[in-house]
Amino acid sequence: MSASKPILALNAFDASEAEELEGRTAEMVARRRETAGASSVLFYQEPIEMVRARGVFMFDADGNRYLDVYNNVPSVGHCHPHVVEAIVRQSERLSIHTRYLNETVQAYAERLLATLPPSISQLVMTCTGSESNDLALRLAEATTGARGVIVTETAYHGNTALTTEVSPSSLKGGSIPSHIRTLPLPAERAGDGPGDLAERFAASVRAAIVSLKADGHGLAGMIVDSIFSSDGVFADPPGFLKPAVEAVQAAGGVFIADEVQPGFGRTGTALWGFARHGVTPDIVTFGKPMGNGYPMGGVATRPGLLDRFCDSVGYFNTFGGNTVAAAAGQAVLDVIEREGLLANAEAVGAHLRGGLRELAGRHPEIGAVRGAGLFVGLDVVGRDSGAPDPEGAIRAINGLRRRHVLVGAAGPFGHTLKIRPPLCFERQHVDLFVETLDAVLTGDVRA
Repeated sequence: MSASKPILALNAFDASEAEELEGRTAEMVARRRETAGASSVLFYQEPIEMVRARGVFMFDADGNRYLDVYNNVPSVGHCHPHVVEAIVRQSERLSIHTRYLNETVQAYAERLLATLPPSISQLVMTCTGSESNDLALRLAEATTGARGVIVTETAYHGNTALTTEVSPSSLKGGSIPSHIRTLPLPAERAGDGPGDLAERFAASVRAAIVSLKADGHGLAGMIVDSIFSSDGVFADPPGFLKPAVEAVQAAGGVFIADEVQPGFGRTGTALWGFARHGVTPDIVTFGKPMGNGYPMGGVATRPGLLDRFCDSVGYFNTFGGNTVAAAAGQAVLDVIEREGLLANAEAVGAHLRGGLRELAGRHPEIGAVRGAGLFVGLDVVGRDSGAPDPEGAIRAINGLRRRHVLVGAAGPFGHTLKIRPPLCFERQHVDLFVETLDAVLTGDVRA
């Protein structure tokens, strides 16, 4: 079994195998490597040159169609015509920063904030989820005067200097900064009764708080992605996160709900993943799905937190909250509402989990199937041992890719298939995915 892998190593193309590529793919990989250098990260053993997309499908340079069961950036579907039209219309009219009054920007802020708890009443817009989480951490430190932050052991929260510190899955060699404490994966255990996971997770939070204070760092807060996606997708039972959040807030810390991946209806029952746990965050962060491909993010918070931060820092983001971003964001909310995508995520997600669990009855290399709405984690395990099998997961991912279905990887060992299709996914798409995964496993995932 492999050791914990950095998140960018999961399902990544190995540049040392570039000589095995041929034709156009080999040429494109070489050009990419020349311009991007060591920062070039590509998916799959054989990278794909994508040229267009629509709905739940993407198309490569050779005209092959791929079922997208992974990309949550186009949350309401690739190139959704309503979102595209809103971006084009606003681009033709005005594209400018937030130093001017503008009804499009103001209306979007008011509409988004209306979906959050009443105490969360102010919004700062950014360009990315990384920027959002970076600002959230700065708000927490300014509010508490402390540096200590609690995260899960395989978390990913961004790629700025601050967010990399709270992203253990990005750190090579396990070099966790001294002011960060990590929590074990929130996984249920055999024999757990009601409340056992919640108490165990809260106990680990209380221990982290004691440790941070004893070492002089204090407690700034805790940041979690409310479906624990990079940890391997842990959604249930609903409410298990609440005692941990209460422990943080009782100790004077700030709870940051990172909704970059679980937000905007992904978990089905509500617009926000934290709502499944019955908690009220101090800060909520947004990113990827917010603009359906248009780069935008945001930080929503209580007024007092923003006041304290701005007393000491002159914060401004040139493109955060620009008029085109606001138009894209409005269009995404329109589509979620008009097309009933929360209900669709709930119903189609249940069909997806049911189909995968039925498949697990025929394939012992499928371990647990976890998730909520259209966000599912499927563990690939040893057929006899039941232990995490990251190599098997990579074979499955690339086997699916060869059959024109796209999924990703997650978890501390990279053995969890990360299944996260656009919210417009339908039952027929679920059936196609399950049938294709069945064919990959039946054909021997080891091949």
